[in-house]
Amino acid sequence: MFPAAAKPNGVLPGFRLGLGYTLTYLTLLVLIPLAGLILMSGQLSWADFWATATGDRALASYRVTFGASFAAAAVNALFGLIVAWVLVRYPFPGKRFVDALVDLPFALPTAVAGITLATLYAENGWIGEQLATLGIRIAFKPAGIVVALIFVTLPFVVRTLQPVIEDIEAEVEEAAASLGASRWQTFSRVLLPGIFPAWLTGFTLAFSRAIGEFGSVIFIAGNMPLISEITPLLIISKLEQYDVLGATALAVVMLVISFVMLLVINLLQWWAANRHSKSRDGDGAAGAVALAGARP
Repeated sequence: MFPAAAKPNGVLPGFRLGLGYTLTYLTLLVLIPLAGLILMSGQLSWADFWATATGDRALASYRVTFGASFAAAAVNALFGLIVAWVLVRYPFPGKRFVDALVDLPFALPTAVAGITLATLYAENGWIGEQLATLGIRIAFKPAGIVVALIFVTLPFVVRTLQPVIEDIEAEVEEAAASLGASRWQTFSRVLLPGIFPAWLTGFTLAFSRAIGEFGSVIFIAGNMPLISEITPLLIISKLEQYDVLGATALAVVMLVISFVMLLVINLLQWWAANRHSKSRDGDGAAGAVALAGARP
């Protein structure tokens, strides 16, 4: 044991030197570029900035971007929970392969994913041809954006929920069943309170990731102004037209929204950590108490 005032030195730099490296690294890679973006937007008057940020095309791109992102995150919140539960609780042949497939969107270039999805869901594609007979068109429509974002953001929900589900002991479910609880009562009154913070965090991560997605979307969206054009593509379009200040104004809007989303994520993670640390030692007793009224 070392005295409180004389802690052992580690192999990594001390606090002051490490903090200096950290601040320098973050300043060069994050703070300076973001400051340059904000300063560039300062060249616009407030009226010009507001006109660019709230134009008809910009507002339409916000609706498409945030609407598709919310829909994709909601779908993954449901099916990501099911995938995480199956991977944690059930042994089956090929489980490691399925678990590795969840991380495929992380490793696969987004442009490759977009081309593949556009090929599959086009009207002459394997899946799109079958859907076209039912009058459903995915590729080159706003629905195609949702499909691409679902593919890209699935790992965020699954990987956020997996460790939380692993920490839930099977005895909790057994205790609920012994008290006469149905499966729905066990899920809603015993399991859900424990996994909800992580579930909400996974949803928020997926939503924030989908907002900035570009590569997988442009090949399947159709990119029609006012219909299926996302905000990142509108920024690229303005840059191609040498409207740097207009692109900067839209980028600042997206930067502010992304910062708010990151703040929400951090608050959710802090809440989840505190909630988990307070309840992890009493899960079994809490489950029994919560289901005391469920016995027939």
